[in-house]
Amino acid sequence: MKIKSQKDFFAGLLYASVGGAFAIGATNYSLGTAARMGPGYFPLMLGVLLCLIGLYIIFKALVVETADGDKIGKWAWKPLFYIIAGNLLFGVLLSGLPKFGIPGMGLIVAIYGVTFVVSKAGNESSIKESLILATILSAISYLSFIKLLNLQFPVWPSFITG
Repeated sequence: MKIKSQKDFFAGLLYASVGGAFAIGATNYSLGTAARMGPGYFPLMLGVLLCLIGLYIIFKALVVETADGDKIGKWAWKPLFYIIAGNLLFGVLLSGLPKFGIPGMGLIVAIYGVTFVVSKAGNESSIKESLILATILSAISYLSFIKLLNLQFPVWPSFITG
């Protein structure tokens, strides 16, 4: 069987494998029923749905002819590096690394940090746009997670709040 669209095939493979992994992982929790859902019910259904979408995309990539075969291009190393680095930085800034004596800086600083690092992934980033985006994301995150959902995690660095 010939792959007619490499991009679709590998995207579908990614969807199917991630969905399958989530569905398998969800079976470690109590599933319950549709009327009384357990903690594993939603991840299981979401994983199965994601897996089915992936299988459909794989099927389409094997059946539907494309003009040039939709070849996979070169790896975009710069965006990949900055996006992964931004996510790691967010985790470190949010809660710190106590083992190495690095304190957590809180939600607001973590959002500003990740916004500035990830903005370097593209070619058209400006400091002004990143500052505006980080401010908007910080305000929305603060209102959503701290005020509305009452989640308990640090908002500001410990040396500011005490």
